[in-house]
Amino acid sequence: MKPLYRARQFCAALTARVTETDLAEADRHLPPRAQALFRQMPRDGQAHALRVLRELKRTGRTHPALLAAALLHDVGKSAARTNPLTRAIFVVLKHWAPAQLAQCPATGWRKPLAVLRDHPRLGAKWARVAGCDELTIRLIGRHQEKLEISDWGLEREEDRLLRLLQEVDDRT
Repeated sequence: MKPLYRARQFCAALTARVTETDLAEADRHLPPRAQALFRQMPRDGQAHALRVLRELKRTGRTHPALLAAALLHDVGKSAARTNPLTRAIFVVLKHWAPAQLAQCPATGWRKPLAVLRDHPRLGAKWARVAGCDELTIRLIGRHQEKLEISDWGLEREEDRLLRLLQEVDDRT
């Protein structure tokens, strides 16, 4: 766990702003029904996704599926009402009590924790319904997956894109 990074992330979530210009930028990378998905995300989730998108673009990454996945990788979190405090609790539990978190039912007061745990799968499902391409859907569904260290030269395109998404997501 990276306490300073998490503290900055918490503060950024509390002060997040998204403008119409920001929404128009996101729209350029998403199919029409997926644009609606992006808009249903909380403001701090949208702001985070836009930071991931912009960092990927800043480093010359232009693959359409990667950019769409950057915008929608956390959309599954919209399945429950969460806030920065809930997400902070989730991060602590993920680090200190992963077995208990894995068994957490998606009911009652624990539903937000289960949604945060399952958000990649939920987001991938919603992206499919919204008309995203298969590679975008797989990147969303796998974005929390632990990748094994492998020979970069033998890595599949999907794994290379996933690694890029994860690297930027982890530091943004």
